[in-house]
Amino acid sequence: MSPNTTPDVVFLLDVDNTLLDNDRIILDLRRHLESTFGVASSGRYWAIFEELREELGYADYLGALQRYRANAEHGVSADERLLLMAAYLIDYPFAERLYPRALEVIAHLDRFGPTVILSDGDVVFQPRKVQRSGLWDAVGGRVLIYVHKEQMLEAVQRQHPARHYVMVDDKVRLLAAVKAVLGNRLTTVFPRQGHYALDPVNASLYPTPDVTVEHIGDLVDADAATLLRLPNASHTGQ
Repeated sequence: MSPNTTPDVVFLLDVDNTLLDNDRIILDLRRHLESTFGVASSGRYWAIFEELREELGYADYLGALQRYRANAEHGVSADERLLLMAAYLIDYPFAERLYPRALEVIAHLDRFGPTVILSDGDVVFQPRKVQRSGLWDAVGGRVLIYVHKEQMLEAVQRQHPARHYVMVDDKVRLLAAVKAVLGNRLTTVFPRQGHYALDPVNASLYPTPDVTVEHIGDLVDADAATLLRLPNASHTGQ
């Protein structure tokens, strides 16, 4: 395919709880906070973290540390050692938290069309996570990170034009939002991993994705017909 040829399909791959076990990362962070800094300091950090996520619409781990420090500077009791958590986060071994066969899935999908990381997040920690996990290299540097990716579809299509898209994401809300815009040009793939995906109430609020798999690694065995199936032709991986 020449560089100027529009590919038949582009794969848009989420990161957290899709290719990378983010629930495990948060659990490790929570345990480290409590064992190193105590339950009280940990509790304050997570309260700030949730407050900031409500404001921004995405998880900002380093931003929560900055706000924690600001609170301390204004007289709120804080353990200054908590600021060392920035180093813990930046140096975390993200590659060890990839779901089984995640990199194989990317290599498999690349046989059909370009793979692109499409993620929500901040401009420092999320790219670092994608790099250190090996995902950046796996997709050849095709990485897009936005505050709200479902609102950036025009930019996505300009940078990675395709006749058809396949979006793989653990959040049915986002799959439904993008489907509402791209319609039949999009196949939605839902890996049932992580706390969002396994919440039956959350899943029931949105249309059923086109393809459902239990684990991201199941896509290693998916063929083009499955990945490009028409809307509402639901399939469950074994």
